[in-house]
Amino acid sequence: MNNLNLKPFIYLILGISGIFWFSIASFSGQDLSIIMDFFKVLPEVATIDLLLFAFFVKWGWKFRLFKGWLVPFPNLNGTWEGKIITTWINQETEHSTPQVLAILTIKQTFLKISCVMRTEEMSSYSYSEGFKLESENQIKQLSFSYTSKPRPTVTDRSPMHEGSIVFDIIEEPEKKLKGQYWTSRKTTGEIIMTFREKKLLYEYTSIQN
Repeated sequence: MNNLNLKPFIYLILGISGIFWFSIASFSGQDLSIIMDFFKVLPEVATIDLLLFAFFVKWGWKFRLFKGWLVPFPNLNGTWEGKIITTWINQETEHSTPQVLAILTIKQTFLKISCVMRTEEMSSYSYSEGFKLESENQIKQLSFSYTSKPRPTVTDRSPMHEGSIVFDIIEEPEKKLKGQYWTSRKTTGEIIMTFREKKLLYEYTSIQN
């Protein structure tokens, strides 16, 4: 994941490692001024660091304590609901398609984020994701490219295709994702999503349900 605050993260890791190094050495009677004693506690310190890092990557990064100074990107985990407003024109009717209701599920850790958009007719799976965070320019965005796979019954009029989405992230006063998309079918449109729940839904359900 991009835009990590690496400098404070490195300082934090070094500080924690130093504390455990001296603590383990003190309890085990090692003299850290002796090079051999110094390296004797290395395996224990490395093990603790790995366990703490694994916890942080999975859960710890979500704590408000780390928001901003250590973790610059927001926690978007959960299911979002909203609508897709497309510029696509039906060639048979020569009319635009009404807005499409959709849900977006986001699964996120400190190092990875995946996004799946679902409608009644298709599911779109992200494969290249990232944040663009520029506080000085007031930019907070999530973008990803995706592969859209329609249901077999609609592939004649809506074939599988590739696309990209750029969302503006809005956290106050209500959690929203607002952005635009474009596809290999030469269609574009707007997507507006509001946060629904923390639980991930693995199939489309109507917003009215």
